[in-house]
Amino acid sequence: MTSRQKVILAMMGTLVFAGCGGNIQDPPVAQVRPHELEIHGDTRTDNYYWLREKENPEVITYLEAENAYLEAAMSPVADFQSALFEEMKGRIKEDDSSAPYELRGYWYYTRFIEGGEYALHCRRPGSMEGAEQIMFDGNALAEGTDYFSLRRVNISPDNKLAVYGIDTGGRRFYTLRVKDLETGRIKDDVIPNVTGNTAWAMDNQTIFYGRQDPETLRSYQIWRHTLGTDPAGDVLVYEEKDDTFSCYVWRTKSDRFLGISCSQTLSSEVHLLAADDPTGQFRVFQARQKNMEYSIDHQADRFLIRTNLHAKNFRLMECGLGETGLASWQEVIPNRDDVLLEGFEVFTDWLVLSERFDGLNHLRVLPMDDGEPYILDFRDPTWSAWTSVNPRMDTDVLRFGYTSLTTPRSTFDYDMKARTRKLVKQQEVLGGFSPDNYKSEYVQVIARDGARVPVSLVYREGFVKDGKAPLLLYAYGSYGYSMDAGFRSSLLSLLDRGFVYAIAHVRGGEELGRQWYEEGKLLKKKNTFNDFIDCGKWLVQQKYSAQDGLFAMGGSAGGLLVGAVVNMEPEMWRGVVAQVPYVDVVTTMLDDSIPLTTSEYDEWGNPNDKTYYDYMLSYSPYDNVVAQDYPAMLVTTGLNDSQVQYFEPAKWVAKLRVTKTDDNLLLLKINMGAGHGGASGRFRRLEETALGYAFLCDLVGISR
Repeated sequence: MTSRQKVILAMMGTLVFAGCGGNIQDPPVAQVRPHELEIHGDTRTDNYYWLREKENPEVITYLEAENAYLEAAMSPVADFQSALFEEMKGRIKEDDSSAPYELRGYWYYTRFIEGGEYALHCRRPGSMEGAEQIMFDGNALAEGTDYFSLRRVNISPDNKLAVYGIDTGGRRFYTLRVKDLETGRIKDDVIPNVTGNTAWAMDNQTIFYGRQDPETLRSYQIWRHTLGTDPAGDVLVYEEKDDTFSCYVWRTKSDRFLGISCSQTLSSEVHLLAADDPTGQFRVFQARQKNMEYSIDHQADRFLIRTNLHAKNFRLMECGLGETGLASWQEVIPNRDDVLLEGFEVFTDWLVLSERFDGLNHLRVLPMDDGEPYILDFRDPTWSAWTSVNPRMDTDVLRFGYTSLTTPRSTFDYDMKARTRKLVKQQEVLGGFSPDNYKSEYVQVIARDGARVPVSLVYREGFVKDGKAPLLLYAYGSYGYSMDAGFRSSLLSLLDRGFVYAIAHVRGGEELGRQWYEEGKLLKKKNTFNDFIDCGKWLVQQKYSAQDGLFAMGGSAGGLLVGAVVNMEPEMWRGVVAQVPYVDVVTTMLDDSIPLTTSEYDEWGNPNDKTYYDYMLSYSPYDNVVAQDYPAMLVTTGLNDSQVQYFEPAKWVAKLRVTKTDDNLLLLKINMGAGHGGASGRFRRLEETALGYAFLCDLVGISR
């Protein structure tokens, strides 16, 4: 037993955990209730399967005991944790606002008030000099709730109405309401238990919305609602029968068409309807084909289509407004082996491409008058850039966002004709922050199979590579989601205390193109874990970190990553923070009643096929817990999580407790009123960040 644990035990005394057995000086131990899972002639015994019984009082008692144990275990650093929270909160400008944008004669923005957890959604007529109208006050709407989420406020084409969704449970079931923005009255229309995805028809009276399956939460239906009518009479306009697909509804930027997009990992399909004909029939743009993805938007007399058809890194196609099938598609931008086409933004006279090459994202501007295309210049070593809110077609100004590890989140207006940029808004960081006090790097690590894995790094100016600094290594590595470098003011609390922060752009993302994603999924998933381990070893070898000062962090599928690497090489890590981790891969992927399962067979594989079953079983963190020493670990989850069910991390911790051979801390934090994103509210989220940072700092003796 470590000296720290002896101090903790002495402080905790002998209070008893109800229903958990043992004294408070011992961690809560879940009861063993064997449950056998049989497939492919293999029998797996899951001793903690019963923890999925959410309505069982014993389960809630056990989870509450875990929270009590965490609070007791962290009590020696409670003051430091509180100081971290206040420090991070102190960097936030409490009465901040977003960059306003113009839409149909109104300027829209959100702003916060001092002490407020949630945003006020506002607008002004004509210009920012016009009288402010507070459309929605998130703080007032959230009053009396433990969790609050206001889904996208969607303004009607005539500017008079707003449809919005509210979730107070954290499981992403929204209730839709409609507000008359002229009178302030909330209309009688109430549509409960829906996704929150909406689109207005151009008649200002018809709303299309998505509905999810109540069990799997798959968005599988699109409904039509007419204002002032009973929602019980709403019309089902589309139902997705394939349980591997989801669907959502939207309107083109031109306002000419309504679209229903259906997609799964490797295939997609779009249905279209004229936006001024809401009772008409949606027609298929191009029927789905296996392994063919496409998305569209409308510009003048053509549709533009981004697709991977015969194009691994995607290409841009076009077709007329009448015949939209494959036979009518013509190539605009070809596939490029070294450039991934991630998306596009249409304007009347311009086209802006979101591209990725050299591991970083770029914005390419194409004039429609056959002028010379050009790429916007970004000068940090590593960054993230994206097209922002651009609701107008008839403008020469591109609104884009930019951030880096040393540059706070910034919004620019870029004149595409004059090629000049104007900073509209930059996140204000209080407390004396200066970007000159920090330095970032972008390096490449050669993995064990020769692949070059990019790594983004940031540290305090004056850092010396002498092998003494603690380093927090972060990664995601799934779904083709690229983990780009971005600024977080809370991270300064680690950097200012001597930490180095690194993002490993491992396979499974798309940083280096579509192939980078494909080499980190299905039967190549272990490349993700190997890349992360190899990056960690290289950083220690290059003396960015101390041998005993390397930490790992990941969330959701990134939690799967850190769960796998602590099984594979537990001695590498001084400590680990696993946020809402997806760790029981085999059991989850065999249960098609769990949200996201069927839609993700093309990401992880279908374990009903023995080849995928065996491969998943070989890396699933829960299945590969063995009797060995593990690093100190903090695991977080939310009771209402709809993406990674709370019982996955709860079972994992329970199994680790009785199997591991060390005395290192193992803590489980369950937010009893939140879902996958953790606590709601800008300050409440910081409490969870402060917990994680206090845990990390304490392990290397930092206490102030």
